[in-house]
Amino acid sequence: MKTLIELYDPTPINNVLSTEMFRPQETIYICPPEVESDRTLRRSLKNYFEHRQCPVKLTFIPVSMVDAVKIERVLREVLGSRPDCAIDISGGTDASLFAAGAASEGAAVFTYSQRKNTFFEIKNAPFARSLPCTVRLDAESCFLMAGGTLLPGREDNRGLKDRLEEIDRLFDVYAAFRRVWNRQISYIQKISSSEPGVLTAGGRLTEKAGNKHVTADRGLFRALAEAGLILDLEADRESLRFRFPDETVRFWLRDIGAVLELQVYRACLAADCFDDVVLSAVVNWEGGTSQRDSVTNEIDVVAVKGIRPVFISCKTCEIRTEALNELAILRDRFGGKGSRAIIVTSSMATKNRAPMRKRAAELNIQVLEWDDLPLDRLIERLKR
Repeated sequence: MKTLIELYDPTPINNVLSTEMFRPQETIYICPPEVESDRTLRRSLKNYFEHRQCPVKLTFIPVSMVDAVKIERVLREVLGSRPDCAIDISGGTDASLFAAGAASEGAAVFTYSQRKNTFFEIKNAPFARSLPCTVRLDAESCFLMAGGTLLPGREDNRGLKDRLEEIDRLFDVYAAFRRVWNRQISYIQKISSSEPGVLTAGGRLTEKAGNKHVTADRGLFRALAEAGLILDLEADRESLRFRFPDETVRFWLRDIGAVLELQVYRACLAADCFDDVVLSAVVNWEGGTSQRDSVTNEIDVVAVKGIRPVFISCKTCEIRTEALNELAILRDRFGGKGSRAIIVTSSMATKNRAPMRKRAAELNIQVLEWDDLPLDRLIERLKR
């Protein structure tokens, strides 16, 4: 096949998968006018194929996707002007599928089944006959194909795989002091600095954090010291002092939600079933390379298996409807059909959460609560 004809689809994966699988010289998108005129989206698709090392010429032909007559005419023109064409009918509207059936005649036609993760020949396409999909994506690709850009997040993922034992020790301390954790992190924020290179921390035993006074929990700080997460701990009746081992641990202990996000990231790696895992994935919806003057969101953890992304949000507090709605929008925008969404909370399961669970079920979001968070249990849930 030299030319692939794609019927543009709202689900991003349907617009890129066949090009990556079959590597045509040119991919022609029969698409709505607003897609053809969207320079950001066109640039993002180009960046996607460059990122995937898949050289291809992209051509966009605008046409109303509900006008079967016009779509048929466009298809006949393309088929008549390009040799060795194939039409992918995995996506598109009913009108475009009808038009493809009328115009294809002797052309190759094939489709893709997401449920079976397999390509199938419709006619004249033996190259796609019951062909399993072998494409495996990374998180950045998932955002690029949908017109977004993955930006650096709050965490540097490069060295995290070498710190899994530290993450385990951090979560063990968190599990023992979960009920006081948020307030104690506020205390650490008060007595420490986020400036580069400043690893010492110290202050009065009771400090004002926000509108309330917080007293250091000596047991928590002793546990952190025993776990090697703080060094040179000194505490008396009036003050407390210690040193962070490095800036990474300092960040973990100054960010209330970091420990839960790290536990989920740790479990995704240990599950050994994902092709890519990214902690603190910041996405620019408009495809730019900056967070300034653009729409951005942070997704706590993104894991990808094959072509299926899983978007995971972590909460150290009760889950609100707004958080569920935001997660569903992100999943649908950057994953589409076949993607998954999970929301994780460190709160215990209670009966009064029934309305939240019902809303999550309506949005097809899985809810994991405190009893699901021990590493073995969490790995099992993620695999499932």
